[in-house]
Amino acid sequence: MQVKFSAEASGDAHAYFVFEGAKGIVFPEGAPDELNAAVKRAGAVSRFKGGAGQVLEFLSPEWSKADRVLVCGVGKKDKAGPIDWQKAAGGVVKRLIASGAESLSLLGAPEKAVAAQIAFGARLAAYRFDAYRPNLKKDKRPTLESITVVFESATAAKNEYSALSARAEGVELARDLVSEPPNVLHPESYAERIRELADLGVGVEVLDEPAMKSLGMNSLLGVGQGSIRGSRLCVMVWSGAKDKSAKPLILVGKGVTFDTGGISLKPGPGMEDMKGDMGGSAAVVGAMKAIARRKAKANVVGIVGLVENMPDGAAQRPGDIVKAASGKTIEILNTDAEGRLVLADALWYAQTKFKPRAVIDLATLTGAILISLGHEHAGLFSNDDDLAAQITSAGLAEGEPVWRLPMGTAYDKQIDSDVADMKNIGNRSAGSIVAAQFLQRFVEEGVAWAHLDIAGTAWKPGNDNPLEPVWATGWGVRLLDRLVADSYED
Repeated sequence: MQVKFSAEASGDAHAYFVFEGAKGIVFPEGAPDELNAAVKRAGAVSRFKGGAGQVLEFLSPEWSKADRVLVCGVGKKDKAGPIDWQKAAGGVVKRLIASGAESLSLLGAPEKAVAAQIAFGARLAAYRFDAYRPNLKKDKRPTLESITVVFESATAAKNEYSALSARAEGVELARDLVSEPPNVLHPESYAERIRELADLGVGVEVLDEPAMKSLGMNSLLGVGQGSIRGSRLCVMVWSGAKDKSAKPLILVGKGVTFDTGGISLKPGPGMEDMKGDMGGSAAVVGAMKAIARRKAKANVVGIVGLVENMPDGAAQRPGDIVKAASGKTIEILNTDAEGRLVLADALWYAQTKFKPRAVIDLATLTGAILISLGHEHAGLFSNDDDLAAQITSAGLAEGEPVWRLPMGTAYDKQIDSDVADMKNIGNRSAGSIVAAQFLQRFVEEGVAWAHLDIAGTAWKPGNDNPLEPVWATGWGVRLLDRLVADSYED
């Protein structure tokens, strides 16, 4: 979607942002008097008050050159923040995307920072994944081709939007990756997509199975041994800080490109969604693109373990014991608890290779987090209060909220094994916490670490957030890029 800035409105649809006031609707400066009169009349019938998310639409009004005029509520002026502006813009775009309108002007931004947020929200809302719908009916195809944010100093607004545009590119990439079908996106082809980041100045290294075997990554390799697709570990390095040798922030992502559950086979209904079990890795890859695109002044490393969990004669069995690269042994009780096995070796590699400033892993790890938090929050687990606070703050600022859950040695007894250093599952209680306790066993003492369980946020059925599509959300890219910008740049 083309997003641009101009001092003047144009196109076949105009949208005005208004506020909900104590004595009625508050219009932006420059709104035509005829609009005020029309809204008062229509508002009395429709109960439109300028509340957040409310929209009025006028078709072919005589008092405007535009074929459509929309009025979009942002809510109360003194409470409107960046997310409110984004959602107001996104709601308009969602309404018009396949309406027949081809160009849209958004009017009423009071300052350049708001104009940039409007553009960001419009772009996020315009995303669609139609790559495999060549025969989509004409009335279902998107018609909206360009969006113009109207602001008196268009150049200043465009400059303000530059970093947000990079963030949007990262979100779009993450959404594309999660949406791809598993016969197209598998570990080998996924690695090739990641190699493309080299064009942005990202150092990319891909470890194949022999390379991982030589490092002792039997925990990760065991997950993929039932698949005809070779597993991969992809390393992305961005060295943007003044001191290129300074300790980096490391982002680690679970990349199970399809998860059948292995020998511990998942139920058939809904298994198609398991193409999205690489949502954590997609967030990391998308964040690395955003960071590189805006040339962040920080050292950041992204590491993703890519596997396909399939059941065949060579697949890992319940009862197997594997030795991870760290030297710790794991008794496999359930092959569907595979993400933590992938992350165990990826976390070891991150700490051994790079000596990080902090490590954050993201994974669609447990169904239990859905029971706890639904689709509204990601679960946050951490051994460091400062890091947890940074993540929480970035998530709130970007509309990707997290909720910190407890950890403690009392949960460890669930994964203590009689025949190995640990089991890969506990009993059915506190499943998300126990999974985090498992991961913490692969974090070296003194390393600041956080784990984000995004099983409820990486994809959302029936999504009513105008900034997100119905399924793949690209969750985590905005949070991670904001975290780097706020806490890790020079």
